[in-house]
Amino acid sequence: MYTPNHFQFTDKAEIVAFMKQYSFATIVTVKDSIPIATQLPFIIEDSQDKLILGSHFAVANEQSKYIGATTSLVIFTEPHAYISPVHYDKLESVPTWDYIAVHAYGKAKIVEDETAKLKALEQMIQFYEKDYLQQWESLPDKFKKGMIRGIVAFELEVTDLQGQKKLSQNKTETERHRITEHLSKSENTVEKDIADYIKKL
Repeated sequence: MYTPNHFQFTDKAEIVAFMKQYSFATIVTVKDSIPIATQLPFIIEDSQDKLILGSHFAVANEQSKYIGATTSLVIFTEPHAYISPVHYDKLESVPTWDYIAVHAYGKAKIVEDETAKLKALEQMIQFYEKDYLQQWESLPDKFKKGMIRGIVAFELEVTDLQGQKKLSQNKTETERHRITEHLSKSENTVEKDIADYIKKL
């Protein structure tokens, strides 16, 4: 990831928190020199020595055939906002975009064991809608096994983690104030979110 010095995003705890907050990400893998991608929800598990990203493909998705043999890239991004030069002091200014993004690289391992696949699904339920867990547990085993057969679960150990936080750090405090005032009044919740990140600088 190209990251100018102004926009370095290196605090691991903050990066992991960002990944968990914006956990619907894009996994990119190379097939025959051509990138292929899928948008997936991820579970992020962080320990002292490992960062593991877990998710699953539909069994019909061919991308699962390539994630074990080559390095994949998982892109976490959101929120973002167009920044107009009207907020800047200098007339000679151009539009830009403020955003936060994290790139996680690693080789994935397919989860073959049915019990482990079931646990992976239940981890995802626990993270995204734990109230649904009771309903899930009441479902027939036949249904659950059918669901498990329909997915390819995997775990990706992150070997390289890169981040960028482009939040108008190269602008003056006055200019950033104008930007956040404008974005905070937006009806777009994503723009309001980026305004909150800028305010925290």
